[in-house]
Amino acid sequence: MTLPVAPPRTDLADIAAAVQPQLETFLEERRDLVEPVGPVFAEATAGLARFVLRGGKRIRPAFAWTGWLAGGGQPDGAVAEAALRACSSLEFVQACALIHDDIIDASLTRRGYPTTHREFAQVHAERGWSGSSEKFGEATAILLGDLALAWADDMFLGAGLEPERYLRAARAWAAMRTEVLGGQLLDIVSEAARDESADAAERVVRFKTAGYTVERPLHVGAALAGAPDETISALRAIGVDLGVAFQLRDDLLGAFGDPAVTGKPSGDDLRSGKHTPMLAHALATGGGAADELRALVGTDLDDAGVERARAALRATGAPSAMQARVEELTARATSALAQAPIADGARPVLARLAAVLVDRAA
Repeated sequence: MTLPVAPPRTDLADIAAAVQPQLETFLEERRDLVEPVGPVFAEATAGLARFVLRGGKRIRPAFAWTGWLAGGGQPDGAVAEAALRACSSLEFVQACALIHDDIIDASLTRRGYPTTHREFAQVHAERGWSGSSEKFGEATAILLGDLALAWADDMFLGAGLEPERYLRAARAWAAMRTEVLGGQLLDIVSEAARDESADAAERVVRFKTAGYTVERPLHVGAALAGAPDETISALRAIGVDLGVAFQLRDDLLGAFGDPAVTGKPSGDDLRSGKHTPMLAHALATGGGAADELRALVGTDLDDAGVERARAALRATGAPSAMQARVEELTARATSALAQAPIADGARPVLARLAAVLVDRAA
């Protein structure tokens, strides 16, 4: 099998820079639908636009675009521009997931700014409206998260690609959206049921994060390009390993990261009792440190309590074990990438994305 050779991109920053104007254009195009509803809706959607446009590294669109290149998609021209627009729509799936996740976790900040539900709670309070500011903020954020998911579909399907490309990618697109919501439900059920099993934690990681962060974006992009089954299978396997490594690294940052770098309050996962693979590993060790963790996580910890929980985590060896697993998964994905039946020019692009994904401080 011979695939066209895709020229290499330089780095994630270049892809992110190409995604940004795609998002700006789409949001501008939505104005004719938003404004007739009225100024209240326009103000709320402006909040969604701010959230999306000041977004993170554009990791999901970058992996989708790399999947397009890996599957033999054209690197430039009108078709490539439409593919980039379709790939950029994943940022709205991400916005939906983050806005809703922040409500579920009662997070106060995201990327160094107030979370969406807190932003609109403040609007309610400042204007002296009746009822609960907190409930108003949450209700508004839920609706904006729903709108983000709807706009993901609009942007994806309206990107201007040929119908047959959309038909090839339809299954991957549907699976990605379903899996991320299912993974979110698994996450909250696991916390509510206090399920300490490693299997439950791993399943959450697999479907809540790994799928829609790396595996399915690669799948969507490659399917849009018309890649053969063996290429898609190889990309998906690489994507699962990288996606799990990404989340394990994120769990470490959630427990030990610097808020000035991560943009999120330190120790939020410990306060919420999020059942991560790291916590599952720690609790399975037994002993005094595990017992102390059970008593601490999921409670309203002050800074001293967060430090005690961190010390207990370290005492179990769980952080070191998770870092070792990140390195193992990354090495396996890197080895598979070297042999994968993908367009050669996409290989260094995917390798660079993998490095950014798992070797980061935020």
